[in-house]
Amino acid sequence: MDISEDELFKALSDRTRRLIIDELLERDQQSLFEVCTRLISLHDVGISRQGISRHLQVLENVGVIEVKWQGNTKIHSLNSTTLSGLSQGWLSKFEVED
Repeated sequence: MDISEDELFKALSDRTRRLIIDELLERDQQSLFEVCTRLISLHDVGISRQGISRHLQVLENVGVIEVKWQGNTKIHSLNSTTLSGLSQGWLSKFEVED
């Protein structure tokens, strides 16, 4: 999948999506129900289940998360390779040398 940095930065510009990434970093492989529960209980995010599902789809489209099915349940996992690519791309211009 060839995703531009612009598409990736646009996906990361939303606070809810960054919270989803943080939650998957802390506890990988979560269902939609688990992601919703954590966002509401830990971050007081006031968004519907359908809204969170749309955010997950955006993150999947840019390769930040991967989805696999366990029976009838979609399981979301963080793909840190996509995010680490940012540090090797445009963001690498801002690295502070020791």
